[in-house]
Amino acid sequence: MKKAMLIVNPSSGKEEAVDHVEQIEHILSEKGYEVEVAQTEKEFDATKYCQNACRGEFDLVVSMGGDGTLHETINGMVDESHRPRLGIIPLGTVNDFARALDIPLKVEEAIDVLRSDQTKSVDIGKFNDQYFVNIVAVGALAEATYEVTPEQKTKFGPLAYMMEGMKTLTQHSSYPMRIEYDDKAWEGESFLFLAALTNSAGGFEKLSPEAKVNDGKIHGYIVPKVNMIRLASIVSAILRGGLKDEQDVEYFKADHIRITSEENLVTNVDGEEGDSLPVELSVLPSHISVVVK
Repeated sequence: MKKAMLIVNPSSGKEEAVDHVEQIEHILSEKGYEVEVAQTEKEFDATKYCQNACRGEFDLVVSMGGDGTLHETINGMVDESHRPRLGIIPLGTVNDFARALDIPLKVEEAIDVLRSDQTKSVDIGKFNDQYFVNIVAVGALAEATYEVTPEQKTKFGPLAYMMEGMKTLTQHSSYPMRIEYDDKAWEGESFLFLAALTNSAGGFEKLSPEAKVNDGKIHGYIVPKVNMIRLASIVSAILRGGLKDEQDVEYFKADHIRITSEENLVTNVDGEEGDSLPVELSVLPSHISVVVK
């Protein structure tokens, strides 16, 4: 009999996640799976559970929670020799990875996707010794996202990130950075650097329309120090999906990126605080298989 593990974050989806467990178990049982349910209680539980599923040679792991639960689940899978197929029930505020894969954000519709036999191979990004699935950001706009409270996320959704981000425009902060990508390099004052694997970040699905989930590349966007008028135009371009064509912005595709700075800058990795610079990024092409509709 096939084996499936359902990793549930009980605090996700306004604490309604557990209400859907029985329905998912029923669907997976109909698909021929023996189902094991694992509820997270603390940080890194999802990683541990997913590692156990990989080592137990499970056929399917389903992540039921927000981007944090999914991030932990994928980090538990990437280094393993046996990687089960991944199912996603998005219950978070933003759900960027699900958006990029066209997985429905309504819980009942997302659960129904588990009936599908279709899968899609997806790239995974390596970030130092960890992994990411959507985006790495460095700079003022990236740091602003740390100011977003859980209450703001619940009330405003993705707009909460933009509200905090707009505050940084008045500060107009930029930082010295050196960005080496493949056999090239850029050095100067930068307001923001983005390294994207998918088109969606912060709930904005047009941030990097060039990035596909399995194109085997990291898409880089360098926003240099510019005047206030140009910066406002660039932020507008981020919202409408025209960042790479914006004057002053340097866009590139790469297999490997190294970011350094004279200042102590932290990174934002899939919406969470990451390592301080220097950091190295690379891509693992078509590394995991996700159940899609």
